[in-house]
Amino acid sequence: MKVLVKDIEKYFKKSELVPAIVFENDTKTVLMLAYMNRESLKKTLETGYTWFYSRSRQELWNKGATSGNLQKVVSMYGDCDDDTILINVKQTGVACHTGSYSCFFNKMIEE
Repeated sequence: MKVLVKDIEKYFKKSELVPAIVFENDTKTVLMLAYMNRESLKKTLETGYTWFYSRSRQELWNKGATSGNLQKVVSMYGDCDDDTILINVKQTGVACHTGSYSCFFNKMIEE
């Protein structure tokens, strides 16, 4: 994995936390939304696996470290405003803590 971004500070000009949208490389399924702080973004860039900041526990967490449902980073993109990160991953197992493949399974409307 080749890290292209040198200065991550631009992502934290508006807030100490930045939303990160995670999608699966092969299926293109949106898996989850989580938040990153400076440290979790650095760890993600360094390790090639997703790290996030838990707002409820007020601590870092490595996605899948305890469950085995790891997310190997394929690529990452910052949006046009530098306030959201899109992470393309190879998902091992499920992404949602409920046991669902994706966190987005509660249908709200249909045609």
